[in-house]
Amino acid sequence: MTAQRSETQAGDGTIGKAVAVLDLVAGFERPVRFNELRERSPFPKATLYRLLQTLTNQGLLALDPERQTYAPGLRLMRLAHAAWEQSSLAPVARPHLARLAARACETVHLAQLDAGQVLYVDKRVPSRPVEMFSQAGKVGPAHCTGVGKAMLAFLEGEALDRAVALQSFYRFTPHTITDAESLRAELAEIRDRGHAFDREEHEPGIICVAMPILSARGRVIGALSVTSVTARKTLDDLEKMVPLLRETAACISKDTEAWRFPDPGRARDKGESDV
Repeated sequence: MTAQRSETQAGDGTIGKAVAVLDLVAGFERPVRFNELRERSPFPKATLYRLLQTLTNQGLLALDPERQTYAPGLRLMRLAHAAWEQSSLAPVARPHLARLAARACETVHLAQLDAGQVLYVDKRVPSRPVEMFSQAGKVGPAHCTGVGKAMLAFLEGEALDRAVALQSFYRFTPHTITDAESLRAELAEIRDRGHAFDREEHEPGIICVAMPILSARGRVIGALSVTSVTARKTLDDLEKMVPLLRETAACISKDTEAWRFPDPGRARDKGESDV
């Protein structure tokens, strides 16, 4: 099971607790029983039960009465789909991603940063599929993925400090970066080079080359990657995809400007509050 954000911000009250429970249920990636949730929940038994009941009544969770298991509900799925359509890069990037996958003949990912972690918002698999962790909608670590490091490398100042502080630095493979100093050194190299690699840092045998997607103002809005396996490709092979990745990232960036993808910098320049 992947790590989930279950912390409740001070002052978030019942809503924060309910969101934490949703994160907890989703984190199991399968229908889950109450006792399993109770083992990992920070809330008392009665509080957890009450939150589960409310979320189920609202359709955000679904309870299987026979198996007595909880799973994300249809209402939550509708909300997730609306968020994907309205707030993610995926709809804008869709045609560019399809062309990239067809030309690269390898698996292509599209990701955004979410509280210092990687949120995969789209994935295109060619005729030779690769079994790996990432799927659209999954959250992964930033410190050991190509797309994660590509985005971190182009953050500025406090934004970078916050993102680095949020990394778990969990060692997934012998190649995983496990401390902030080493990560910052790698990010400096990525910024100079313009693209990032995953050198079997998250999963054994899985490698990738990744490119940040930047707005016209240089703000990080996402990242792209071309991913393969060491049995088929080398990092040198994947690096040949850099011009194609750069071209695709530029096309997506241009389209986000036309789509008016949210840019906090633009709002501040106009004296408006961020949306």
